[in-house]
Amino acid sequence: MTSTPSKIAITGASGQLGRLVIDALLKTIPASQIVATVRNLEKAQDLVAKGIEVRVADYDRPETLEPAFQGVEKLLLISSSTVGERVPQHQAVIEAARRAGIKLLAYTSLLHADRSPLGLAEEHRHTEAALKESGVPYVLLRNGWYAENYTVSIPVALQHNAFLGSAGEGRISWASRADYAEAAAAALIAEADQAGRVYELAGDQAYTLSELAAEIARQSGQPVVYNDMPEDAYQAVLVGAGLPEGLAAMLADSDIGVSKGGLFGEGGQISALTGHPTISLEKSVAQARKA
Repeated sequence: MTSTPSKIAITGASGQLGRLVIDALLKTIPASQIVATVRNLEKAQDLVAKGIEVRVADYDRPETLEPAFQGVEKLLLISSSTVGERVPQHQAVIEAARRAGIKLLAYTSLLHADRSPLGLAEEHRHTEAALKESGVPYVLLRNGWYAENYTVSIPVALQHNAFLGSAGEGRISWASRADYAEAAAAALIAEADQAGRVYELAGDQAYTLSELAAEIARQSGQPVVYNDMPEDAYQAVLVGAGLPEGLAAMLADSDIGVSKGGLFGEGGQISALTGHPTISLEKSVAQARKA
């Protein structure tokens, strides 16, 4: 008698990180072992086309969660994008996972969440505490910053010959979104028991925003300098650029956290999981400019 292959479910599977995790999983396991859970089925038809089972699981509709997790052994809880509402949303997922008998829940937390100076860390700390209390076996994937969080601003930096921020000379151990996705996939399919592990996931190298500006200038041939600003002034610039007040405040606070070392990590744990180095500063800029 043969056993049925275990299924792995990804929440938020139609998002940028979720899709990349699925792509990474497909390199090692068949589509039949992957369950993609999404809020909107219409936005996941490309996943269906890949042979992946897609189920509805909405963080804000707890009744959709447990049915979506039935028959699943491992679950990746990708943290909600709704800052300020993550605690009840994540709690609902954890409770549904417990009732569904999930054997391993992997959660995308924040680098050094237990001691991070970033305001973003608070909701992650609450979620980590909820996991500990739930009795569900879990592994923490404490993600540092995505390179894309900064490189997305390259067109504006080139337009104004300046990259703005409040990070001072704080070093950021960023990695690409794909790097973090591959690390998550590796943890989910690892043969060794992952329950209880805490991965501090950061890039192999760390960079300042001054170094980022210099690399943008080098590749573009245009003058670009880093303009460091007080937190309130930077927040005002972001609001003036059209960002909502809450998002602008979060981004400015995160930059202040960078200045305090909040997004610096020793690195090595992503590359240990994936088997290759994380993205370089040069390649991050080159990819962003090409896109």
